Amino acid sequence: MRRSIVLFVIICLIGLFLRFYKLGSLPPSLTWDEAAWGYNAYSLSVDLKDEFGRFLPLDYVESFGDFKPPVYAYLSVLPVKIFGLSEFSVRLASAFFGALTVGATYFLTKQLFKKEENRESLALVASLLLSISPWHILLSRAAFEANVATFLIIFGVLAFLKGVWEKTLPAGRQGLWLILSLVSFALSLMTFNTARFVAPVLGITLLVHFRKKIWQKKKAFLIGVFLSFLILLPTLIFLTTSQSKLRFREVNIFSDLGVIETSNQEVANDNYAWWSKVIHNRRWGHARSFLSHYFDHFNPQFLFISGDGNPKLSSQQVGQFYLTSLPFLVLGILFLLKRKQGLYWFIFLWLLVGIIPAATARETPHALRIETTLPTWQIITAFGLVSFLTALKKKLIFKRIFLVLVPLLFLANFTYFTHHYLFHYPREYANEWQYGYKEAIEFAKKNEAQYDRVYFTNQLGRPYIYFLFYLKKAPAWFREKAVVEREVFGFVKVKSMGKYYFGEKFEERDPNERVLYFDVVDQVPNSARVLRDFYLPNGDQALTAYEF
Repeated sequence: MRRSIVLFVIICLIGLFLRFYKLGSLPPSLTWDEAAWGYNAYSLSVDLKDEFGRFLPLDYVESFGDFKPPVYAYLSVLPVKIFGLSEFSVRLASAFFGALTVGATYFLTKQLFKKEENRESLALVASLLLSISPWHILLSRAAFEANVATFLIIFGVLAFLKGVWEKTLPAGRQGLWLILSLVSFALSLMTFNTARFVAPVLGITLLVHFRKKIWQKKKAFLIGVFLSFLILLPTLIFLTTSQSKLRFREVNIFSDLGVIETSNQEVANDNYAWWSKVIHNRRWGHARSFLSHYFDHFNPQFLFISGDGNPKLSSQQVGQFYLTSLPFLVLGILFLLKRKQGLYWFIFLWLLVGIIPAATARETPHALRIETTLPTWQIITAFGLVSFLTALKKKLIFKRIFLVLVPLLFLANFTYFTHHYLFHYPREYANEWQYGYKEAIEFAKKNEAQYDRVYFTNQLGRPYIYFLFYLKKAPAWFREKAVVEREVFGFVKVKSMGKYYFGEKFEERDPNERVLYFDVVDQVPNSARVLRDFYLPNGDQALTAYEF
């Protein structure tokens, strides 16, 4: 037991270090979503209003016309208050809950295999695999609200199992765990859109499976339901509005007109026969598209070779998992299906259900949208690894080889990933993180007094939020000075605020005004007088400051 505690602490410290080391500078810059989370947290800390002036928003935080669940903004208020508006403070909540998830995985695995002799080994291996997971490390090191939602779902399942299954606890404490479970599930729905499907399915499944035990704790259950309803009420009201469906309409496969056009054309080719309308019904086309997108997430290239195609979600050099884990993941599936140990069926259900929301989107596979499947992959892999080791107990020589070779292979995978992520990734993919804004805005701040206006390109995306973030502009000033354009579909463009103007191409100016321009290099006029160039870490030019 003492050895297990020491190993658990070491694993948690590894997870903590990997998520906090150079957190403020790696990734090398903030995405516009991260900057928006930070500024909204700052705004809430100043006057209890979000960026656009909504008082204590509990239903959503508006961000570039996207209506995000609000929990991450509130979690960032205290870090921003303590550490100031910075890259570190914005990412702290994600890194903190990412580190907590490593520890929660240990306790969750022990609950899932509560009656098994090897549950301690399974729990340690599963938490270690998550601790060094390239997938979870990357998503913990940026302000991804999905990372917090993943913890809340894991804690919700863990607390539920402790509430209905932990016989050593007194009834009152069991009831408290049950209440915490329901509250945690409710909070996950206010954190990330995918959780709004995954958490209810998992929660209802647990309620049905343990319905007899729930009946014995009906008082605690009803208290938990009541508290969850109060927490979710603003969200439930918001979900009835058109704004709540905006993001889904933008990214879902069911609004793809190509499927409908193909269906209509195939029916026309068959002279509109009734049987053709059945065979070529657009619903079959959508079903095929859904299944194709669903199974994209089991692509070995995605899982074990290069990972998500978006460099913000993968280092591009290793998969979402290390290649060494592949045989043990397969073995884990086979052993679990054969032995049916613990709540094996719930682990598989969790994994399969967690992919469904991502399969409705056009971009697949998508590591962020299926993060709620963690840590099922690691638990299955741990089961395969521990079961294989157990099978070798009578073959001592092979067991010793296994205990040396497998850790060395994982260490080699881990070393390759960390070396690339620390030394190559910041240079190769800085542009994916909108690198260049911070230095350019510092230059603008230093020189703006000499100019009547500052024109800044939006070619890198959403420049106004970076000005608010890095210049720490007062929220009241922004609301008063900003010229905001709202499109029919809900998207928001900030065209200007004070002397700062944003656009793709700059209109003719008053010749009596002095204007400072910032633009990408290929749009700088030949007649411009260049004041300063801003470069990416790899030497490529990101922006140019100039005047006429």
